Amino acid sequence: MSVKIQSVAKALPPYTRPTSEIMPYLDLWLAGQDERFIRKVKKIFENAAVDQRYSIMNAEEVFNATSFEEKNNLYIREGTELGRRCLQGALDKAGLQGGDIDFIITVSCTGFMIPSMDAYLINTLQMKQDIVRLPVTEMGCAAGVSGMIYAYQFLKANPGKRAAVVAVESPTATFQHQDFSMANIVSAAIFGDGAACVILSSHEEDPGPAIVGTEMYHFYDATHLMGFHLSNSGLQMVLDIAVPEEIASHFGDIVHPFLARHGTSIEEVNQLIFHPGGRKIIQTVEELFAGSGKNIEDTKEVLRLYGNMSSATVLYVLERILDRGVPAGDKGLMLSFGPGFSAQRILLQW
Repeated sequence: MSVKIQSVAKALPPYTRPTSEIMPYLDLWLAGQDERFIRKVKKIFENAAVDQRYSIMNAEEVFNATSFEEKNNLYIREGTELGRRCLQGALDKAGLQGGDIDFIITVSCTGFMIPSMDAYLINTLQMKQDIVRLPVTEMGCAAGVSGMIYAYQFLKANPGKRAAVVAVESPTATFQHQDFSMANIVSAAIFGDGAACVILSSHEEDPGPAIVGTEMYHFYDATHLMGFHLSNSGLQMVLDIAVPEEIASHFGDIVHPFLARHGTSIEEVNQLIFHPGGRKIIQTVEELFAGSGKNIEDTKEVLRLYGNMSSATVLYVLERILDRGVPAGDKGLMLSFGPGFSAQRILLQW
């Protein structure tokens, strides 16, 4: 019995601007700051390798001081709609109805809601009353792959079932108006909002690439590298400049033993489905693969077109590759990093 990826679909929020049109809002936000500091902030935005991003709110709302409650309420309202749209899109691609899903896993780290988003999606799409729910929070950018790993474990133990993993993120709702730290500025430069859903199946007749193996990798004593500090004004970004260096130092241990345990190697992997954390992380990964003839062009393109949408972003990369078509026999490696610090891996076979 195999577990396959049946479909992937994204959903984008209504507001979008190219990076060039965000600069005037930076001038307003940075008014009164040192000129050298202002030039540095603008350079960070210009060099972020993000040409455009989407948001659940317009630029005026992002750069205006609003309360945590106001932004979280917007996250709940708009995020739930994004979740519905991407789930419906994935169902449509697979030729399924809401009642065909047996497990629903929702992942997000950029807002809070109780009941969790899955409860609203079950109501809206009239999903099964005995559907198994798993809301996943606090895993950051890694949660898209983490959710797929949990779905795989559910389905491996339950033949003839299907699972939907719905990732919904709004990093713009976490922007801190009074915070001029590098962490807040860099996150504003690279992050955007978005949602995506992947449907996995343990029905033998369902098409799609099979999941060969999954693993998680934990970095010891690295909890300081990435996350959120819950302040009175909301979720304040924690982002250490050492993240790319830490990834590089562990990269060989993350990739090669995992592939070897499944009887393959990076030389035999044709499709690299990496989470685009940011320009520096992409550069680090490219340098590590420099001698192998591999490329992560889809990862770079997703960052350029949408920015880093936390947990949803790697699913955008996966959708691009699936929609383009992959030859039978190809192998794919999914990889994402997140708070903990951790790395999540999935090996695919077409």
